[in-house]
Amino acid sequence: MYKKNNLKLGIIMDSIESINIKKDSSFAILLEAQKRNHAIYYMKMNDLYLKNGNPYAKTRIIKLIKNTQKWHEIIQEKNISLNELDVILMRKDPPFNTEFIYSTYILERAEEKGVLIINKPQSLRDCNEKMFISWFPELITNTLVTRNISKIRDFWIEHQDIIIKPLNGMGGASIFRIKKNDPNFTVIAEIMTNYERKYCMIQSFLKDVEFGDKRILVINGEAVSWCLARIPSLGETRANLAVGGNGKVQKLTQIDWKIANYLSPILKKRGLILVGLDVIGDKLTEINVTSPTCICEIESETKISITGMLLDYIEKKILK
Repeated sequence: MYKKNNLKLGIIMDSIESINIKKDSSFAILLEAQKRNHAIYYMKMNDLYLKNGNPYAKTRIIKLIKNTQKWHEIIQEKNISLNELDVILMRKDPPFNTEFIYSTYILERAEEKGVLIINKPQSLRDCNEKMFISWFPELITNTLVTRNISKIRDFWIEHQDIIIKPLNGMGGASIFRIKKNDPNFTVIAEIMTNYERKYCMIQSFLKDVEFGDKRILVINGEAVSWCLARIPSLGETRANLAVGGNGKVQKLTQIDWKIANYLSPILKKRGLILVGLDVIGDKLTEINVTSPTCICEIESETKISITGMLLDYIEKKILK
């Protein structure tokens, strides 16, 4: 489609050596970019730097191979100005911490020079994956964000069955369910808040999780018509695939569409081009903006090319 206009596509992600190429969404995106003859510049977060106000990075131009033994080859390694790139995908996994925030400032300097950054650096800072749902109270379950143990206790007594999770994590890590009369309440609350020095999110437990914690992907304000329902394994509360949940690809329900269609124009306006909505039953639980996954699972069982949707957007945006 754009044969004579090959792009320079940068990606910031965790170590490419440690990924599972069968499930890794970043790898799937890069394969699609390579298929379209775009040059891929791989970076880790510690490769980014500012010099005299200008953004640079140590980059590795890579070639991908769909082989579970060896899936990438470094063609060239060099330091470049980020302004030389056409687009940069920021797909560093959480934790969402101050180092992550600092990296968005560097990316913002490149954005000001005309580089397309996905997702928009300011929105990566503003739209914390856990906290951002609080901007849409009509879509969420009973939710409390605090570091005060007394307030957590009151919420627990009121709702009796609750989930408590950190604001900066991913993949189901450090998520606890506290049922009525659980003798471990105090120690869990102390650990999660680091003795009232750290905010966390507390939500009433949603029984519908047994039918799946649905990951709905949205590309440039358009929801993908199929989602991945992540179903908890026996004896487990968490549905995340990273902790043993089972994935089931299914069509979006009317409720899913209602939530996605409500949020899509808001996400698009904020420059959040690739987003993963988490929905349990009829409730929105998270808005994933840093490195949303589940692309491979959905593409493997449907005729939809989510990576194609993303690359189409990038090409039209840059080569218009």
